[in-house]
Amino acid sequence: MTPVIPGFDQHRVPVADGVALHAAVGGSGPAVVLLHGFPQTHLMWRHVAADLAADHTVICPDLRGYGASDRPAETDGSVYAKRTMASDVVELARRLGHDRFALAGHDRGALVAFRAALDHPGAVTRLACLDVLPTLDMWDVMHGVSAAVGFHLYLMAQPPGLPERMIGADPDAFFGHFLDGWTADPRAIPDDVRAAYLSACRDAVPSIVADYRASAGIDVEHDRADRDAGRTLAMPVGVLQQDWGAALGYDAAAVWRAWAPDLRHTTVRCGHFMAEESPGEVVKALRDLLARRAVTSGPARCR
Repeated sequence: MTPVIPGFDQHRVPVADGVALHAAVGGSGPAVVLLHGFPQTHLMWRHVAADLAADHTVICPDLRGYGASDRPAETDGSVYAKRTMASDVVELARRLGHDRFALAGHDRGALVAFRAALDHPGAVTRLACLDVLPTLDMWDVMHGVSAAVGFHLYLMAQPPGLPERMIGADPDAFFGHFLDGWTADPRAIPDDVRAAYLSACRDAVPSIVADYRASAGIDVEHDRADRDAGRTLAMPVGVLQQDWGAALGYDAAAVWRAWAPDLRHTTVRCGHFMAEESPGEVVKALRDLLARRAVTSGPARCR
């Protein structure tokens, strides 16, 4: 049986024409939406969600194209643009009765969360991003042999056909490479959860590739337009990251501060899958963020 988050109800919620998201929902109180990363599903939040549900309504969806959510065909770049996926999340929360909510994302989910916070500042009250840079900045810092760690970004940026065939030839080896190589403590992802991740990814190769392909095209365009217009994040922001800046030669906190005037940036020692490897650290960071007062320094320029 596929693992579940104990005590959470399973929902299937229409969010766009022909697209419904699967979401696990538990607890009561102010809403917190948690967005998973690659190559995972909402299950990555199982420890964190259980803690936050003591005093919050916690909503853990599978992103468009992942897990048990719908996987629309990539007819053009907008289908898996982070702007589109962010709209999914805002509509999901609204349909579950929450016009305003705190938002946290890991990896791919953090890119969706970042876009949601820029595009919908009236809905997102707090933003947390785990182990990622905004898309535009990510491409800017990837250079030289040290960037080989991100080989998958370049593979999945290729036009439709080749990456899907290559990954589809042995999806368990491809996705398993990241689950194994990015985990400092293998015990953090038990066998049943690992099997659930691999099964979900195995069935969603085209949509996962489409998500990444969008980040080499339309997502860059959207980020560049916002940066050129001087738009910033209007809410308190918390970022937790491994020390990628030391490896790739950039100042991660400075990159984020350009987008987030009200920022707290923390470097962690655990592996990439921090919500599973160090859930207590992630819970503390999220609870600290939820308790923060917004810094009022004039309105941010937003869409």
